[in-house]
Amino acid sequence: MKINVLKIHNFRNYEKATLNFNEHLNIIYGKNGVGKTNLVEAIYALAITKSFRTNNDKNLIKMGEVSTKIEGVVEKNTESNYQVIINEEGKKVKIDNNIISKISDYIANINVVLLEPEEQMIFKSSPQNRRKKLNMEISQLKKDYILYLNNYNKTLKQRNFYLREAYINGNSSQEYLDILTDKLVDLGLKIHTLRKEYLDNINIYINEKYHEIMSSGELEVKYVSDYNNKSKENIIANYQKNYNREVIMGKTLSGIHHDDVIFMLSKKNIAEWGSNGQQKNAIFAYKLAEIAIIKESTNDYPILILDDLFSALDNEKIKNIIKLLNDNIQTFITTTDLNKINKKLLKNADIFQVESNSVKEV
Repeated sequence: MKINVLKIHNFRNYEKATLNFNEHLNIIYGKNGVGKTNLVEAIYALAITKSFRTNNDKNLIKMGEVSTKIEGVVEKNTESNYQVIINEEGKKVKIDNNIISKISDYIANINVVLLEPEEQMIFKSSPQNRRKKLNMEISQLKKDYILYLNNYNKTLKQRNFYLREAYINGNSSQEYLDILTDKLVDLGLKIHTLRKEYLDNINIYINEKYHEIMSSGELEVKYVSDYNNKSKENIIANYQKNYNREVIMGKTLSGIHHDDVIFMLSKKNIAEWGSNGQQKNAIFAYKLAEIAIIKESTNDYPILILDDLFSALDNEKIKNIIKLLNDNIQTFITTTDLNKINKKLLKNADIFQVESNSVKEV
């Protein structure tokens, strides 16, 4: 899978830009703050329809404008034209000029793997952020996943509203609550199954990938969930047991909205016991495992984005990581310093220089 052409209009600090990319390695360089990350953010948004830097789509629109368009020619078996258009009214996506009504039908078409500085903070981040990243990863492979997730969140909101109403009014219909609970559990079990399947597959690859970077330690991911090893009957019984507490607190106290992912290095939580170096290498091993899963699932490699990698790792680690990259993976690297990149790599790469509000191939 490769993106051959990227066109952006009124995106972030760019009024207009058209870029033709190398099928193997593309390096985007320039000073801090000139818009390097904006370009790879556009590639990510073309694939996922969302930014990895903001939850508000409107932040992608150039200041003073009312809409933005990201367009790309993507090659899988054949070339197709993809578009993401964002304006004040919302978001619209197209494939070959045909409007796609469901975002879930669009997202599964372009696979992208991202490694950027914020990923290094995932261990110190909240479970909510870890779930968000997990959701993005799975949605690229399972188009029904977003539908399940959206319906779960709607049902959760309804159930929480009902619990608050029950507390305020002092009475409630147990029958209606049971309907909401049953629906929530059914959707939660579907999401749980897909999350467990995905993380089980991560564990098939992650330790091997970690050993390619580090010579010691056993790395795995642990899926923490209220639904682990539970039947539907067990889960519903737990909700019934906690009903009075939920009414008092006005919210649903258990479910897949509390799920978490913990990285275990030699049976210890890497967030608590691992060094900075071990944590950074664990994240990259996870990304390599993600690439392997996508290749296995789709029979094609994803697009790989390495944003500002050199600020997070030393030169030796970067050399080791780049050696692991497969030539079949189209890769985008942003950097402030070309001297940090191996000269042999530079010879075979397309290089784009970014200055304020503009980009050119050099």
